[in-house]
Amino acid sequence: MLDTHARKYVQPIMDRTANLLLRVGLSANQVTILSFIIGVSSGLFIYIDQFALAIVVLWLSGFLDAVDGTMARKTKPSSFGTILDVSFDRVVEISVILGLAFRFPSSMWALLLLSTSIIFAMTIFLTVGAVSDKRGVKSFYYQAGVAERTEGFILFTAMIIFHDALTILTLVFLAIELFTAFQRLAEAKRILD
Repeated sequence: MLDTHARKYVQPIMDRTANLLLRVGLSANQVTILSFIIGVSSGLFIYIDQFALAIVVLWLSGFLDAVDGTMARKTKPSSFGTILDVSFDRVVEISVILGLAFRFPSSMWALLLLSTSIIFAMTIFLTVGAVSDKRGVKSFYYQAGVAERTEGFILFTAMIIFHDALTILTLVFLAIELFTAFQRLAEAKRILD
């Protein structure tokens, strides 16, 4: 929801950052890879109790993930870049979940359910993007939803900070993710019929 509706407020910052990174000679795909490397470290930082550092690298990764798309649109977007971007986003999320699961094994069952719901929601999201004739700013049809990447980062941040309530926060995230999945499924039925 925030990715779709609040982007206009942060886009000027992303434009300036994209222009700077392009001027120094980086490509969108290089920034995607950099974002990935930074982001996957968050799980390790969670596991070794460096929670503040885990949050910083998670959000830096998310910012660079938004900037790489802006860079691609300013140059020449590639289908392979889209594949890298979407795939690496999931690996960053998995690293956070794994870091939490190994650090707090009593919540592992809830984190496993959350992982399953993310797989389900992303399957719907990607399949609709692939079969829909609609196109958006991205190289495929982007379905908005209650839980987009920014909401996920907010929830991951809450899970890291308030890890004493990790199971409850994970179940809240699970419910939001499932709501979003069914929201996107209903929209898919409407636009594809």
